[in-house]
Amino acid sequence: MQDFSVHRIDFGYVIRPSAETGGSPAAVPVLGYLLENDERRILFDSGMGTHPSVEARYQPRRRDVRAALADIGRSIDDIDMVVNCHLHYDHCGGNPDLAGRPIFTQRTELETARTTEDYTLPELVDAPGLTYEVLDGETEIVPGVTVLPTPGHTLGHQSLAVRRSDGTLILAGQSHRDASAFAGDFANLRADADGHPETLDPAPAWVRQIARLDPARVMFAHDRAVWLP
Repeated sequence: MQDFSVHRIDFGYVIRPSAETGGSPAAVPVLGYLLENDERRILFDSGMGTHPSVEARYQPRRRDVRAALADIGRSIDDIDMVVNCHLHYDHCGGNPDLAGRPIFTQRTELETARTTEDYTLPELVDAPGLTYEVLDGETEIVPGVTVLPTPGHTLGHQSLAVRRSDGTLILAGQSHRDASAFAGDFANLRADADGHPETLDPAPAWVRQIARLDPARVMFAHDRAVWLP
């Protein structure tokens, strides 16, 4: 099986207000990823949707999915499959442009997005022609690419594990706010395994599962930093 290569996609950024940061407003990147080999191309997240309330709160500077793909020499027509880490507006904004491709999501996430007020922008979730592949837990969607439930930010959040000849790549989406937060959970797991007597913040159970995969790299939706072992 040919390895999947990975391309980071720049969808722009948002400004998190001080009410969310607890300090000064902060610019936060919005990133997606394209996996490709000779057989298929898989898009992980599709950028930001637009709505007056979003514009007012987050002042986004966006690259729509067509422009963002063009930046790496690809187009909408190249995409075979879509995986959203979750269905908030800044991760599925380009889905309406991807009608006809299977969109992989956890059942819990799709149900929450369809039934919870102010959870997302409904027009992004149920745009004409969208086709969902609804998952109930861990699923290998193509050989070498496995969807992993990583709940926390949302109940139905999911990540991707990509087996490569140089090690497993994890596309972790918004499982953590940044690479440092993931590194902290990983360090706590190591200390726990060593029998450290101090009481440490427990990592989510699924972090232990990722550790068992012995990841070579972990990449995120809102941080350009990459976790390395």
